[in-house]
Amino acid sequence: MLLARRALRPSSTNFPLSKNLLPSITARFISTTTTTPNTTNLNMSPNNNNNKDTKQERGGEGGGGGGGEEPHQYQSGNRTDRPEDEWKFRAPYKIHDKGEDFKVKWRGKCHCGAVQYELSREKPLASKYCHCTTCQRMHGAPFQWAAIFHKSDINFTNGHHDLGWYDPTAKSTTHHLPCKVQCAYCRTPIMDEGRNMILLFPTLIEGINSPEGKKAFEVQSHMFYPQRVVDIKDGKPKFKGLADETNLVDEETGEEVVGSCPKEKEKRKREEEGDGEKGKDGEKEEKREKKDE
Repeated sequence: MLLARRALRPSSTNFPLSKNLLPSITARFISTTTTTPNTTNLNMSPNNNNNKDTKQERGGEGGGGGGGEEPHQYQSGNRTDRPEDEWKFRAPYKIHDKGEDFKVKWRGKCHCGAVQYELSREKPLASKYCHCTTCQRMHGAPFQWAAIFHKSDINFTNGHHDLGWYDPTAKSTTHHLPCKVQCAYCRTPIMDEGRNMILLFPTLIEGINSPEGKKAFEVQSHMFYPQRVVDIKDGKPKFKGLADETNLVDEETGEEVVGSCPKEKEKRKREEEGDGEKGKDGEKEEKREKKDE
């Protein structure tokens, strides 16, 4: 132990320490071991797109290079002159002109208010709870409440250029459908953009807690119910996968009800009706033949 202490003790000849040097050495040690966030590279304002260093470091617009002209978190950017910006002229991102017949029924916004929008449809085409594991993870919640609208039903009034995307299939931040759309500043989920429709989240709607809001956005069914983490016995139809396209799941037992798919039922019904019409046509033809004889 004595030898160890002597070995660790600094030698006055090899490493002379004076009282004047100690403060500077201590300060240097603290400065090299303490990490301080570089606030010049953190774009903290939803309207600040002027930091060229940050833009280049983050790989450009959309997270995939592209010349490094837009910060990564502002994937939508504020330019409209390039081919990759054409989405801004198409629904659901196209800004409606004031002269258009766009009657506002609802308004919604993200948590920080950077992204705001209007809706022209009084009721969604459908309102559903999705229990798939992807929605659970992306929303940090037991399920996702989604209201389906046409892409032309929405009009962004603010934050049009402050949107970010995430493709959960490819795990990419490029604008590839279907994808998740969020505020690029506060990260509030705004909607799911599909190839033909959009799925909005009613909790962003102003007045959703009112009697009118609750009635308009009332849920009709549950999707991917076997993947649930909570049981919800509300008497609503519960589907194994997509609503109306897969078999139902028994609310009490959680077991799949074979042959209960509404889409398949409708298909079988049309086939049976078609066979019936064919049978009737055959009978008419047979009567004509007998009459001709």
